[in-house]
Amino acid sequence: QVHLVESGGGLVQTGGSLRLSCAASGINFSRSTMAWYHQAPGKQRELVAQITRGGSTNYADSVKGRFTISRDNAKNMVYLQMNSLKPEDTAVYYCYTEWIGRTYWGQGTQVTVSS
Repeated sequence: QVHLVESGGGLVQTGGSLRLSCAASGINFSRSTMAWYHQAPGKQRELVAQITRGGSTNYADSVKGRFTISRDNAKNMVYLQMNSLKPEDTAVYYCYTEWIGRTYWGQGTQVTVSS
């Protein structure tokens, strides 16, 4: 059974930093592309960052230069380091992967950036 469990969200002031973590189980993690999405109130869920099994990364334009996605295959963990946070980054952040033709989401972690 696949499980993705996020942690690390919270309330931070504009310009602050947070590090999100996602613990994955039930998949061959080192062979899986992992991603972070976010969903703000009243908006669609959007891709924030993605990291392939080879370590290649891709970012939404809105977070380039501020956010960094990374992975630790030995621990089955994926991280999202978020710096220079802005109020518009406020959203629920979800960990995501695809495995054997199915998609999986974590339960989400709330990030709130106060102005």
